[in-house]
This record gives sequence, structure tokens and C-alpha cells, in this order.
Amino acid sequence: MADPSTYRPATGTIPESPGVYRFSDPRGRVIYVGKAKSLRQRLNSYFADLSGLHPRTRQMVTTAAKVEWTVVGTEVEALQLEYNWIKEYDPRFNVRYRDDKSYPVLAATMHEEYPRLHVYRGPRKKGVRYFGPYAHAWAIRETLDLLLRVFPARTCSSGVFKRHRQIGRPCLLGYIDKCSAPCVGKVTADEHRDIVEGFSDFLSGRTDRMVRHLEREMAEASQNLEFERAARLRDDLGALRRALEKQAVVLGDGTDADVVAFAEDELEAAVQVFHVRGGRVRGQRGWVIDKVEPTDTEQLVERFVSQFYGEQHALAGAADDAVQPVPKEILVPVLPADGPALERWLSGLRGSKVGLRVPQRGDKKDLAETVARNAREAFVQHKLRRAGDLTARSAALQEIQENLDLDQAPLRIECIDVSHVQGTDVVASLVVFEDGLARKSEYRRFEIRGTAEGGHSDVASIAQVVRRRFKRYLAETADDPAPGTGSGEVAPGDTVRTGIDPETGRPKKFAYPPNLLVVDGAKPQVDAAAAELAELGITDVAVCGLAKRLEEVWLPDDDDPVILSRTSEGLYLLQRVRDEAHRFAITYHRQRRSQGMTTSALDGVPGLGPARKQALLKHFGSVRKLRAAGVEEIAGLPGFGPRTAETVVAALQGGSGAPTEGGQ
Repeated sequence: MADPSTYRPATGTIPESPGVYRFSDPRGRVIYVGKAKSLRQRLNSYFADLSGLHPRTRQMVTTAAKVEWTVVGTEVEALQLEYNWIKEYDPRFNVRYRDDKSYPVLAATMHEEYPRLHVYRGPRKKGVRYFGPYAHAWAIRETLDLLLRVFPARTCSSGVFKRHRQIGRPCLLGYIDKCSAPCVGKVTADEHRDIVEGFSDFLSGRTDRMVRHLEREMAEASQNLEFERAARLRDDLGALRRALEKQAVVLGDGTDADVVAFAEDELEAAVQVFHVRGGRVRGQRGWVIDKVEPTDTEQLVERFVSQFYGEQHALAGAADDAVQPVPKEILVPVLPADGPALERWLSGLRGSKVGLRVPQRGDKKDLAETVARNAREAFVQHKLRRAGDLTARSAALQEIQENLDLDQAPLRIECIDVSHVQGTDVVASLVVFEDGLARKSEYRRFEIRGTAEGGHSDVASIAQVVRRRFKRYLAETADDPAPGTGSGEVAPGDTVRTGIDPETGRPKKFAYPPNLLVVDGAKPQVDAAAAELAELGITDVAVCGLAKRLEEVWLPDDDDPVILSRTSEGLYLLQRVRDEAHRFAITYHRQRRSQGMTTSALDGVPGLGPARKQALLKHFGSVRKLRAAGVEEIAGLPGFGPRTAETVVAALQGGSGAPTEGGQ
């Protein structure tokens, strides 16, 4: 691991001008490219204390051996140079929004004598028109099958086309009128090309003209008593309309926009893009990317727009796309700081004005929310796929064992998290993961009791939960005395069952200890948990803490944290455990607060304890309905007399917790 101070340039030699910089490894390979408004300020931030850097940034600066920069005149020049360098050097630490070859598109091979329509994945080629991308190949085939009735273009491969040309007989599609059969000369090359051009126009958004043309022809055929032709045109028109239904209108006609949304956490982000052309969603694509350094949504927008549309423009130069790669408008969740510069750069790529907007209301805002939901769903599915992968779970447990120097893989992990609002309604959660999967039946919740020495601090609360949980463990796993012995000594041949409920034969609630106990926090929380375990004499449970800010792993009595790779499956598993404990604690805390607010109107009423409060709420359903009740109705409940009923009514109607002297 290189020491960044060995190649750090003198501060005075770094210009304060805007520019683009690149880090290189000892072999001269560029590993990271970035841009900055002030090169001096940005580069100095990379040479700060290593412990304060983002894990991925720390890895980058310790891998590098040299940093270079180029000064530019404007932010637009910086954007262009950054994109060119990323494209040229393909740096390993840069996020790349590459054109995803796994997304299928519909291709029309216009460079061939008889153009072909087919599903395609791969790099763009000159002379081919592309439509999409689509989320699934079956969506293309379904749309194509509907449109072939109206545009009976060739879909067969070159080999099949050549074979049927030799035998002089069309394929099945030619017999059922879903192909114009140019292979046997039913149409000329020019006529077939016109069919494909009409198909391209339809998918490019010029749909109204085609629908009106068919409606006009159908009316003329009907007036001329050509009923069979009119029926065929009616069916063609129905096929077009069904195809249009699959590409629902979401914005006004003529709208040309891309809608972008993100879902993210500290280490990863999901991106979703809907391509809207002619007011209809023509394509959708998405990625899940790793964050290289601490990145907010503004920075994600800036990097996505510059890299994605730069890549799309370069691809358009090698293809004959029917759709302009840079739309007139790009709708994003937030505007980046370099928004005006990005607009000028995008306008240069397109050749006309491009707007970068945040939708505020109306249909565009509704569509942006839909794209955001898709991004969140894609992010959740990504995490679930990683969590459900047995190989990944095994690798995660192995990495945790190696990095934390454990005797064995932590097959059972427990995590504690504390939740409160300014020290009130303090609760804690304990979640259990076995073999990398949540075991929800063994989750536990704790109400934190006040402590004289520590109050309700997180450290004291975690210590209390650890003490209570492992005292129960020691009590439940104590050896059961053998029958007939009062001393606890076991006679030879007697069976001792540890941690098993003698009545049910099942393990007791706290009978199984974890291999690893995780606490949400850093060194103070970890040391408090370890101290409680030591005081109880428990030595076979490892303890660590996971700090939220930099995702550092802390161990007892260590002054420095353990840094796991940000792409580590082990770190990902620890994050899932911590996040689940946080979710469970927050849910319980909200439930407690809700219960407290529900019964607060009855607090302080003389003679009204918790049981009577619950009885009143159960009978009347809410405090509002209880306020509307009379003394006789309350007095008729079991356990309530006239005096108690009068006290409750006076408290609720008088607005105080106890009746006034006049009410007595």
C-alpha cells in the first residue's frame, strides 16, 4: 500500500483554476479521473488524514503513485475533457454508465437490400436503426408480432432468406400475411423498403399519421363496398392501437424527454431512465453502480448526465439511430451545481437547445415519481439478489472471520440498535441472522430502564441490553440438576439438557449465544458491550461495532478501526444486519410513541391505572369517543363505579388530568 505523501505535489504548485486531474498507479495506468472548479482545493482533499477518507477514496489514493492535471478555461471544457479521458483510459475507480449490452433493442438493417427487423443485443453498427432499449426481449417480440400485420417486413435471418429464395416458396409468415415475402418476389426491393420505412416512422413517434391513413382507407373501402378489404384494414387498425396501448401516452404529444431517478445508500446507487419520445415511453433502462467517493444526488446527476449522454452521442456516430440520443429535455430529481455548463455541453452534442429540469407539478412530476419507484424497486431487488446468493453469503461469512480474526465463521450474528427521540421513549432491538439470513422469529425488543450512572445515553443503553440479554442466556443455559440431587451434581448416567425447556422440549428464548455480537456504533459502544460480557464471564462471543458515517468496523480495545473493502460481501452482510436492527428498533419506537400519545389524555387521572386505561380504550375505541360518553355509560363497565366515571369525565371534558375541587 503506497503512502500518498510520497507523491503529493506541493500545495503552491497546484493551480486554483478549473481543470481535470488523473491519478495513475506505479505502472502508469490511469486509475481515476475527475474534474474540479479549483484543482488546488480538490486535490488537497485527497491528501487529508487517511482515516477520514471514504473507504473507496482511501483505496484509490493508496493504490496511486502519481497525480497529474490539465488546466482548462471553462466548465464546459472540463466536462468534455473529463468524458474523453474516462473514455480513453477506462479508469478502474470511475463509475462507468456504459451502454448496457444486456438490454435488447429492435433493429432494422437499413443497409441491406431487403431490410430485416430483429431483436438485437450488442454494439451499434452503421446503417442500422435501433428502437428501444426495452426491459425484456419478449416485449419487443410482442410489439413486433402486432405490427407485422400492418408492416409485413422480413424478420428471417440471411440464411433462411437465401434458402427460401432458392426453393421459390415463402415461409409460414409469408402464408399468413405477416411477411410480404420479398424472397419470392411478392414485393419489389423498393416496396419492401417502404414497408420498413413506415414501420420505422411508426416506432419513431409518427403514429397519428399512420392511424389517420388507415382510417381513411377503411372508410373509402367501405364506401366502395369493398367489405373484405375494409375488414382487413379494421383489423390492421386494431393491431396498431393495441401496439399503442403498450406504449402508453404519459406526456403531451411531441414531448421529447428522458426522465432520470436514483435510489441510493452510502455505497451504491440504482439509476433508472425512461425514454419518452412523442409523449410515449419508448424505452427503459437501469443500472446499479458503486459509489467511488462520498457522492450526493447532485453529483450523481452530474456524472450520469455527462457520461451517459456522451456515450450515447458517440454510439450514435457509429449507428443510424432513428431516435436522437440526446433529448430536448432531461428531467432529473435535483439540479447539479454545474447545471448551466451541462446544458451548454448537451446542447453542443445535440445541435440545439437542451434543458435540464426538475419537474414541479403535473404529468411530468407524476412520471418522475413513477421512475423513482422503479429505481427503488430495482435497488431492493439488487440487494435481495445479493442476500439470497448462497455463494455470496458464504464468502461474506468467510471475509468477516478473516478480517475480524475470529476462530470460526460467525454462523449466528446478533445486532443491537437503540432508538429514541432526545432521550425519551428509549427502546432497543436485537436481531438475529443465521447463515447470513434473517431469523425473525428470534428478534427481541427491549424497553430501556433508567440508570443512575449513565442516564439514557446510547452507550449506557447498549450496555444495559447486553447485560440483560446475556444474563438471560446464563440463566437459561445453567445445568439442570439431575433427579434426586439437591446439590446440582450430576450422577453418572444422568442426562443434563442445557438451554432446553423441559415442558416443551424446545430451546429457550435466549439459550443460543451468537458467534458475533454487532452493535450500532463505534469504539465507545463496542467497549461498553465488551465490558459487560467480561463482567458476566462470557469469553466465547466476539464483539464488533459498525459506525454509520464511514462504515468502519470497530473492535474492543483497538484504537483504529478495521476497514473492509467497500465491495466486500462481508461489509455488505454487516450493513444488512445493522440496517435490519435499525428498522426493527424504529418500528418499535414508533409503536411505543403511538401508544403513549393514545393514553396521554388519561395520564394523571386518580384511580386510573394502566389496566383501566386499556379497558376504556378497548371498549370505546378512541379517546374522542370516550370524551363523548356519559358518566352512566362509563360506570356500567366492569371495574368502574360512579365516582371513577365522574373523575374520568371531569378529566377529559375539563382538559386536565384530575378533577378540580368544584368537581369533587
